[in-house]
Amino acid sequence: MATTAGSHLKQMEGEEGHDSPRTHKCSYCEKEFPFKGSLDLHLRTHTGERPYQCGECGKRFIQLCNLKDHMRTHTGERPYECEYCNKCYSRPYQCDYCGKRFSQRSNVEDHMRTHTGERPYECEYCNKRFSQAAHLKAHLMDSFSARQADVY
Repeated sequence: MATTAGSHLKQMEGEEGHDSPRTHKCSYCEKEFPFKGSLDLHLRTHTGERPYQCGECGKRFIQLCNLKDHMRTHTGERPYECEYCNKCYSRPYQCDYCGKRFSQRSNVEDHMRTHTGERPYECEYCNKRFSQAAHLKAHLMDSFSARQADVY
């Protein structure tokens, strides 16, 4: 059954007329967002909707920016230029350890933890540590209740 993002929108206002920011709450997992657009994007993780499709290979994406990044694999476009050697890349962020390149800074930061062994995310119930927040959340959902995983 198809549902629209708007049907899952819950808006919260400040109590007793206080100036607190409005939030938009996901009815699937109760996560709150400051903007309706952020909620709409988040809802796609629950519904599986991927509205942007590559015309070359048919691969589908949640966000238009991800499709645009993917299209570079077909076009060979390299819009990022090194300020030192003028070499061009399709992905601007590079791992300091192995040279692998990424399109987002957060992805290279997560990747670099595979080299450093850093595990900054700790389970408050069993003290097990993880290199990525998503891995901690998966652990909480598998080992404890999904309700506790909503904290992260």
